[in-house]
Amino acid sequence: MISQDAYPVDEWSLRETTLNLDVLAQAESLFALSNGHLGLRGNLDEGEPYGAPGTYLNSFHELRSLPYAEAGYGYPETGESIVNVTNGKLIRILVDDEPFDIRYGDLHDHQRRLDLRTGVLHRTAEWTSPSGARVRLRSRRIVSLTQRAIAAIRVEIEPLDAAVQVVLQSELVANEDMPARSGDPRVAAQLGTPLVAEDAFVDDLRVTLLHSTRRSGLRMAAAMDHEIDGPEGITTRVEAGGDLGRVAVVAQLDPGERLRMTKYLAYGWSARRSPAAVRDQVEAALTAAGARGWAGLLQDQAAALGDFWDRADVRVDGDAQLQQAVRFALFHVHCASTRAERRPVPAKGLTGTGYDGHCFWDTETFLLPVLTYTTPHAAADELRWRADCLLSARQRAASLHLAGAAFPWRTITGAECSAYWPAGTAAFHVNADIADAVLRYINATGDEEFARTVGLPILVETARMWMSLGHFDTDGAFRIDGVTGPDEYSAISDNNVFTNLMVQHNLRGAADCAERHPQDATALEVGPGDIASWWRAADDMFIPYDEELGIHPQSEGFTRHARLDFAALPDNPYPLLLHVPYFDLYRKQVVKQADLVLALHLRGHHFDLETKRRNFDYYEELTVRDSSLSAATQAVVAAEVGHLDLALDYAAEAAFVDLHDLGRNTRDGLHLASLSGTWLALVAGFGGLRDHSDQLAFAPRLPDGLTGLCFSLLYRGARLRVEIDRDSASYTVLSGDGPVSLRHHGEPLTVEPKQTVARQIPIFPAQQTPRQPPGRAPRRHHPR
Repeated sequence: MISQDAYPVDEWSLRETTLNLDVLAQAESLFALSNGHLGLRGNLDEGEPYGAPGTYLNSFHELRSLPYAEAGYGYPETGESIVNVTNGKLIRILVDDEPFDIRYGDLHDHQRRLDLRTGVLHRTAEWTSPSGARVRLRSRRIVSLTQRAIAAIRVEIEPLDAAVQVVLQSELVANEDMPARSGDPRVAAQLGTPLVAEDAFVDDLRVTLLHSTRRSGLRMAAAMDHEIDGPEGITTRVEAGGDLGRVAVVAQLDPGERLRMTKYLAYGWSARRSPAAVRDQVEAALTAAGARGWAGLLQDQAAALGDFWDRADVRVDGDAQLQQAVRFALFHVHCASTRAERRPVPAKGLTGTGYDGHCFWDTETFLLPVLTYTTPHAAADELRWRADCLLSARQRAASLHLAGAAFPWRTITGAECSAYWPAGTAAFHVNADIADAVLRYINATGDEEFARTVGLPILVETARMWMSLGHFDTDGAFRIDGVTGPDEYSAISDNNVFTNLMVQHNLRGAADCAERHPQDATALEVGPGDIASWWRAADDMFIPYDEELGIHPQSEGFTRHARLDFAALPDNPYPLLLHVPYFDLYRKQVVKQADLVLALHLRGHHFDLETKRRNFDYYEELTVRDSSLSAATQAVVAAEVGHLDLALDYAAEAAFVDLHDLGRNTRDGLHLASLSGTWLALVAGFGGLRDHSDQLAFAPRLPDGLTGLCFSLLYRGARLRVEIDRDSASYTVLSGDGPVSLRHHGEPLTVEPKQTVARQIPIFPAQQTPRQPPGRAPRRHHPR
């Protein structure tokens, strides 16, 4: 747990007031910077000590074999792992003849601050070397949101008591030594030295290194250039070759004098371009960054984030901790995606190697709703990447003897990388999750060109896959047997309710889109018979229901299984997958993460309120939340059915998963889906946002402790602001050409541009809070 004394609450920044080496790796994830193309972990400028060095390029990966004790048909043979590329963050420092290393000598003061409004990571340190030389270090770091390839660092050092000689060694280092990995299966595979040196170039204070991967055949270049300011007599030396490039600067400093280095970094990679083209790409980017200069880059960064916060900020009144957490979450979600540009958004973003840098269904289900309503171009880019992967998805479907396309469970390039088929291959719902994100984007933006060129091919190919995977039974119902839903503790089950409802949405969306764009559908060889079959399968979709219990079984027969005997388990047996055999989990009523409850959220119009409440209460007793994906969904549905205090507890769990290191794995990177879930818990939970139809619907209601909530959404060319207090909600169209039609607790409203419409919030009777499995009640959150 990261000490809260060292991380005071600040609504617009993340501050660290003392350096604790026990949580250094966690802090490196929290202070990471990225733009969707390039990511830098928050390592110390001087490089050591470190928890895990990390510099990442989106989708730059190496291949590795996937060994099996027992092979089987259709098992993927090769996996993909993100690579720690050439480290350009390093600026090693020598004071007189001693390395600046906070583990030696005396560290008098150390502070870091990530400014969420400017995107700048600030650091100050006062340190006395073992021989008694006292100096102050200041640094600032950005990863540019406007110049995709660029990061920049400014370091200043000054003596405080007496004259010293200072050496700054700015470096590019490839194939860094990496720390030993833990035994946690969620942590990335160790890859040794994946980069092969191809060439090195020096031009004045500019150095470029060119490398390629051993197996995946990718090529990357990293380049650095420098501006040096200080007293007279500064000398420099430059060298480069193999895995190292170095610019050394030597200066003699008296008290009151400073040596300042501004370091510009550029990164690029390609699977196709020649060495010269990749090198020229990054050197051109460096030239552009240098022309803009340090001050210009900072100005552009602040302007880009100012625009983002204008449209995406969520204001939480009455809870400064939650306010800080949601802004921290939105900052990292935005930075992980805004310049990804037809690349995936991995589960950890570009903040660590957890999950091998893979993208899962998390992105479409948790991240893209946030992007769709705040940064729609980024949502569209991620879905274009999925469309670019259709060839791989068709090939995967064919290998499984299915029609259409089967998107992978986990991937970097579009190839399936899951070595565990019950939770991977069988989790076909990923296809409907992608379709759901496509349909949400089209509905929210009205972008029919996107629907025609990107959405329709995805919807058609997934619909074809569902028709070959499912079948009509003798009663005419459409069944989907032998699949795994979101709950990975219930694998290979028949008619998972979440999957079937999402497939129904997928099929109807495909049929409707094909009818709206008949020429494009014909080009995809979609005929009237295909469309008719999709409508029929959707209308006749089998949705299990337990009449005796008055709830929906998570999948057919689930409520007839024995319940897991928690009393027979050791103390604190979570996550269960590390203490209970999978075969035992598969045959018991125990839920890893929200599954049926996720259906209550995403396809909630299929359930009346009382049925939702019965379902939610039933599954609360079974859900152990061994996945960080769960708390946000439970928050959303708990708020809807009247468990407002419980919803706040779950919202806080989603919000603090990294700030408080709740899963004990923040060292491996941030949990982007849970961070996105913070927005969902507030906007869809307490704001009551639903987008099941062609109108947005809101059913706002605040828990005790929150006095107000305000957020904005981009919707069909308009910017809508929603303000909620204890008794009422108001809706304002801040910009846009036409009115916005919506619903407030079921009442239809039309809000004209520049107009505000306010409505009272109906009183909702208090509900008895359901129980959770032993030891899995969420920590009570007390707003402060």
